Amino acid sequence: MTPLRRREPRGLSGDDTRRTFSSAALSAGGPTAPTWWGTAWVEAMEDAALDRARLERGRSYAGSGRVASITVTPGRVTAYVQGGRPRPYRTELRLRTLGDGEWEALLDAAAARPEHIAALLDKEVPHTLASAAELLPGPGDLVPDCSCPDDGMPCKHAAALCYRTAALLDEDPFVLFLLRGRGERQVLAALAHRSADRAAGERRTGGAAPGAPPSVAARDALHAGARPPLPPPLPAPSRPGRPPAYPHASGAPDPLSLDLLAGEAAARAHALLATGRDPVAGLTTWQDAVRLAAAHPGAGLAASTRALYRDLAAATGRAPVELARAVAAWRQGGPAALRVLEEPWDPPAGPFDRARSALTAAGMPPFRPWRNHLTSPALQLRLGQDGLWYGYESETGREDWWPGGTPDEDPVAALRGAARPADGVPRGE
Repeated sequence: MTPLRRREPRGLSGDDTRRTFSSAALSAGGPTAPTWWGTAWVEAMEDAALDRARLERGRSYAGSGRVASITVTPGRVTAYVQGGRPRPYRTELRLRTLGDGEWEALLDAAAARPEHIAALLDKEVPHTLASAAELLPGPGDLVPDCSCPDDGMPCKHAAALCYRTAALLDEDPFVLFLLRGRGERQVLAALAHRSADRAAGERRTGGAAPGAPPSVAARDALHAGARPPLPPPLPAPSRPGRPPAYPHASGAPDPLSLDLLAGEAAARAHALLATGRDPVAGLTTWQDAVRLAAAHPGAGLAASTRALYRDLAAATGRAPVELARAVAAWRQGGPAALRVLEEPWDPPAGPFDRARSALTAAGMPPFRPWRNHLTSPALQLRLGQDGLWYGYESETGREDWWPGGTPDEDPVAALRGAARPADGVPRGE
């Protein structure tokens, strides 16, 4: 374990919970953000913006030097922005600070991996570290406020401040840590303390973790005489290993994609080692793409994970909405539910007759049959070849069916899980 080297952060006063960046230092950069975390900061505002025209004006303001010195304190970034009037407007962006428990999780995750500490010292933010706590803002997390009369969300002055703050984050990601509640000195001191504790633990155990596996000394293995027996094979680990932190570099593959693929490879290798079976070997390319997207609950919502949907859909020759619908089916019931979504079939009449009687007895609206489908204006049931009923819902009159709820042998129970409360479908006892 490499111990954390303490350094004196540049440009910090004795109290680093309040930092001011002069307008002269800001004038060198443009309004765009080259780093992935700076881009994520900008996307958090753009994804929640109500007026794209205000964003364009804010981008122009940011690039033309209208943002004066920026002051950053926990949960707040403030600056004066020159608008069309002689007197500049006081503008700020607010962001929730992390609680003590969230900070402990973030610092523990950073200290557990030497490459995370090295990345922070090099002014880089690994994707996996940012995921350990809500370090980066999501859509709607940035709350703008401005003294101008414009009530836009955000106004062009707040948008300009957001773009210029992204440039600060590009140069020094510790500004983001300060916005979340702790200054650079405090973060580095906490990491140094954890790093020292870890190094001391390794020294106490002779550089190896407790319970290290048996080994063969190199001099014995290379001796010309009889070789000692090799140690027994190691037992399979209890869980897959974690992928390394992939840096962002111009022209290199996307770090999020690399992290996803490395994590998937580790999980498959662990399953193969532990069971002798590859859990996804029998899937088609399309099924595997759906499985990958379904494994990420936030996929399709944040800008970074919308790219995952887009790329997976393009790689399989499908539209993103097709992938989103297939993901909903996969989460409903895995490969069997995906087959129900994509493959109509002709079941025997008996299950349909029993299902329609049960639906009528439960006070449901009439359902019209077609192949393995039973359809009403806003609800649908599909019978799978596994004998389970799968619920679907759509806005009335649109015929845009999406999987929902949990598959069940009872059609009424399957439909209750798929229906929204406004559909008037009984929800059970």
